[in-house]
Amino acid sequence: MTPRRKKTMYIILGALAGLGMAVGLVLYALKNNVSLYFTPTQVFNKEAPQGRSFRIGGLVEAGSVKREGDGLTVHFSVTDTLRSMPVVYKGILPDLFKEGKGVVAQGKLEGNNVFRAEEVLAKHDENYMPPEAKDALEKASKAQAAAAASASAVANASPAIAASAVK
Repeated sequence: MTPRRKKTMYIILGALAGLGMAVGLVLYALKNNVSLYFTPTQVFNKEAPQGRSFRIGGLVEAGSVKREGDGLTVHFSVTDTLRSMPVVYKGILPDLFKEGKGVVAQGKLEGNNVFRAEEVLAKHDENYMPPEAKDALEKASKAQAAAAASASAVANASPAIAASAVK
């Protein structure tokens, strides 16, 4: 191998090593700063990270907003229509924050299954809903419908079973 080729090879290897280190550092930094979005059902199923900040999203449950005397602390529940998660937030809420409307809160889950929010974001448009939230609400609605159909089928089948047992 000629000295010129050796030099070129060392430069290429050095550049690849530098690029690999840069990519590794970027991925490491993003790992600590990525804030994932979870629904209340996912949080109850322990799919959300424990002891780490994450986002919870859904609808503000009707009748759940309660303000404390200090005027800043607010208790409310976020629901995906299947499960509800109590949230505590101390700060000024966005103007669009209302019961029955979409919300995303960022914070940590406390030991008593209460989500302590550091930031609350309300949806910005009357017709907009994040695709994740829309999918989660649809799945929760389907699960509720399936559970109701199953309960109805059991209730309807019980008299038929009892009648066949009498014969």
